[in-house]
Amino acid sequence: MKLVFAACLAALLVASSAGAHDMTVHAGTDDQPYTPKIDDIMAAQQMRHIKLWFAGRAGDWPLADYEIDKLKDAFDEVNKQLGGDTVEKAIGPGISALEKAVEAKDRGAFTNAFDQLTAGCNNCHQTLDHAYIAIQRPVLLPYSDQSFATPK
Repeated sequence: MKLVFAACLAALLVASSAGAHDMTVHAGTDDQPYTPKIDDIMAAQQMRHIKLWFAGRAGDWPLADYEIDKLKDAFDEVNKQLGGDTVEKAIGPGISALEKAVEAKDRGAFTNAFDQLTAGCNNCHQTLDHAYIAIQRPVLLPYSDQSFATPK
């Protein structure tokens, strides 16, 4: 049952995030760049959050660093769409702490920083009246096709 759930979750996350990756696609006849909706960006962010957790827990620091960079890029887009710095205020300290933990290759600091980021996500959701979206540490790895082992 867990395997079926993981496969369904992975398929849903990939499908939800597909539109959030290519910001240069032109839509319609007005030749305007495609701008993903915030909910599409956040679906991709949830995927990155999961991958970041498992990369850090496995000590795959290059993958963790990559996921942090992708999270930052997308959070910048959300801030731009919302106007202001709501997201930056909520997640900035957690992102900074994660960057330091990854640079130091410190799993204990990583865990604390990840929890700080997660709390920041939930604080932002509350600020934006989306408290019903509660993020937590992942408990199941939905990516059976990706190795999270430290590269050799």
